[in-house]
Amino acid sequence: MTPLSILELARVTQEVDARGALDNARDLAAHAENWGYQRLWVAEHHNMPGIASAATSIVIAHIAAGSKRIRVGAGGIMLPNHAPYVIAEQFGTLERLFPGRIDLGLGRAPGTDQLTLQALRRTPDAAESFPRDVLELQAFLAPAGPAQRIRAVPAAGTKVPLWILGSSAFGAMLAAELGLPYAFASHFAPDLLLPALDIYRSRFKPSEQLASPYAMVGVNIIAADSDDEARRLATTQQMSFTNIFRGNRGLSQPPIDDIEKYWLPAEKQQAMRMLARSIVGSPRTVGAGIEALVAETGGDELMIVSDVYDHTARLRSFELIAAAAKAKAEDAQSQSA
Repeated sequence: MTPLSILELARVTQEVDARGALDNARDLAAHAENWGYQRLWVAEHHNMPGIASAATSIVIAHIAAGSKRIRVGAGGIMLPNHAPYVIAEQFGTLERLFPGRIDLGLGRAPGTDQLTLQALRRTPDAAESFPRDVLELQAFLAPAGPAQRIRAVPAAGTKVPLWILGSSAFGAMLAAELGLPYAFASHFAPDLLLPALDIYRSRFKPSEQLASPYAMVGVNIIAADSDDEARRLATTQQMSFTNIFRGNRGLSQPPIDDIEKYWLPAEKQQAMRMLARSIVGSPRTVGAGIEALVAETGGDELMIVSDVYDHTARLRSFELIAAAAKAKAEDAQSQSA
C-alpha cells in the first residue's frame, strides 16, 4: 500500500480561532497515527488570517507533543526567510525532544505577499542562495568536526531528514542533484507534476540520506459517505481559492449548496485548473482516484490535503480516505494472489 500522509493547513475559520485551529491540528495527528498515516506536516505562511502555522517549528512541537508515533514536520520551511543556522537549531531541538519523528521540508518561495517580505527582512535575491542554504543547513545537522568552531547546538549530529519541496522543475532538479526526497505540490500546481517527477527520477544522484529517488505527490482529497456530500464539503476549498483570486485571504468559510452562485466563470476556470487533480467523493470514488493517481505518477507516498470546514467532518474524511486506500490495496493483493 502506498503510504499516506497529511498536510495540515491549521485553518482558522469563521467559528474556530487560531488556538482552536492549532488544537485541531494536534487532535488530527493523534487520530491519524491510529489510522495508519505516516506523517503530518504544517507549512510556513505569513500574513494569512486563515492559517495559524506561521511559527512553524512551534506548531510542530505542539502537534508532536499530542501524538506518539506519527512523524511531524514542515511542509515546509521557506528557507530564504531564515538563516540556515537558526533553522538547524530549531529542528535539531525538535529532534532531541521527539527523536525519530521530525521531518524538515524546504521551499524557496516566500510563503507570503511582497509587502510582508519587507517585514521579514527578506532581500529580493534571497531565493538565489537556496541551494547553498540547503547545503549549509545540512552541514549544521551533521556531526560536528573536531575543529568546527560554529556548531548548531543541540542540532549537530541529529541528521534531521531533509526534503525538497517544489511546484516546478527547479525543485526537482535540486532534489535530484542533492539526492534528497522530493515533494511536489500538485494540490495547487498540478500542471507540471509529471514533467517534474520525470526530471527528478532521471537525474537523481544517490546520497548518504537516500539511495534511490523517493517522490511524494501532494493531492486534495475530500471523502464523505456519499459523492454529493463530499462535493458539498469541497465548496469550502473552492471558495478559498476563489477568494485568493479576489485578493481576499480571509477565514475559512462553511460549505454551501451551490458553488456556481459564488464564483464567476473566469474564477471557476482558474480555481478548477489549480484543483484539477482533486479527488472528491465517497470511499469508493476516493479509492479509485487514489489507485489511478498512484498508477499514473508512480508516487512513493501521497501527501493529502483535506480542506474540510468542520473538524469532525474533516476527521471523518481522513478516516474514510485511509480505509478506502487500504481496501483498494487489499483488493489488488487478493487479485494478484
